[in-house]
Amino acid sequence: MEVWKRNLYVLCVAVFVVMMAMSMIMPFLPLYIHQDFGIEDEKQVTLWAGIIFGSNFLTAGIVSPIWGRLADRYGRKIMVLRSGFFMAITVALTGFAQSMWQLLALRLLNGTMSGFIPSSTALVASSVPRENSGWALGILQSSAVAGSIMGPLIGGILADRIGFRMIFVFTGALLLLATLLVLVTVKEQFVPPAKQEKTSFREDTRQIFSLKMMPAIFGVTVMIQFALFSIVPVLPLYIQSLLESPENVAFYAGIVASAMGIANVLSAPQLGKLGDRFGPNKVLLICLAIAAVLFIPQAMVTSIWQLVALRFLLGLCLGGLLPSVNSLLRRITPVHMVSRVYGFNNSFVCVGNLFGPITGGFIASTIGLRSVFYVTSGLLFLNAIWVAVNLYRAPLAKEGKEL
Repeated sequence: MEVWKRNLYVLCVAVFVVMMAMSMIMPFLPLYIHQDFGIEDEKQVTLWAGIIFGSNFLTAGIVSPIWGRLADRYGRKIMVLRSGFFMAITVALTGFAQSMWQLLALRLLNGTMSGFIPSSTALVASSVPRENSGWALGILQSSAVAGSIMGPLIGGILADRIGFRMIFVFTGALLLLATLLVLVTVKEQFVPPAKQEKTSFREDTRQIFSLKMMPAIFGVTVMIQFALFSIVPVLPLYIQSLLESPENVAFYAGIVASAMGIANVLSAPQLGKLGDRFGPNKVLLICLAIAAVLFIPQAMVTSIWQLVALRFLLGLCLGGLLPSVNSLLRRITPVHMVSRVYGFNNSFVCVGNLFGPITGGFIASTIGLRSVFYVTSGLLFLNAIWVAVNLYRAPLAKEGKEL
């Protein structure tokens, strides 16, 4: 088997395990804050959930370009290992937090050490032939989403048996196993840059933002993450409001998350192939427009199964968003700058991940849970307009030539 294919398949397994581990507790974060930290007021719970969920992305967004720069200089595999080992420690320690401030501090520290997924994406993107980048990145995305499907289901089962705190310890163990898998099996044919080719951080920033389409793509990344993550801290409470009994909220939250995830797994590789054939910018625009429409009826559902069906349809569209963005980045980025570009893009991912939950929690606490869906729909419509104006008709290089 070719090295790039072997690396792709191994990283798919590792990413699956990492996402499964990391998603075990996050969908139930409001319930964790309510039950283990004794916060009773619903508005306070949603506000704290948004802050705790988003804090991880604050530090991750700050340091991500630095890790990307080091990856281009010393190798992408070592960045995957660095992230995996350190996150295994910090996540396990999170289960022993005794106050909201300790929980916040550990989430901030975890963001500083994070980067397993973007580092894996950069490693795959730098080794895969560009004409196969959409398919390969779609497969990697499917693995990540498949892990996020299993995580809520397993977390929902374990929550009733070992409690939320021990799930963090279990998560740390899974992160350690995934990192050891990469250490043993992934082979990177990395050639360090010559001394005269090394540049400063300021020069990297100037060069990256001078590439055609790059600022527009970064803007798309922020808006995608902002819109999608705005619903995260309020979704369990919204599900609870649809149920006649408050029992088994975690179980139904897992079903809702899994329905969207399964659809994402099914659609991401196929939409990646369509992107390779017709252009990822076109796939991106269509998926954004449909996703914007699908958020509107989610605010009007009267039963949990209506929400499950709509989240499944939404998942089909989401499979074409980030893989299309990553494929666009790969097409316009010189190979020696891949990690730096994905590092910068991950910073913009973190910006959306940070402000999305905080904004969603604030909107829910002031004007109601259902209003978050309408706001998210509007943001996705604006993003679709941005793509139509800036990216839809842009010519794309097919053989790795810089635009």
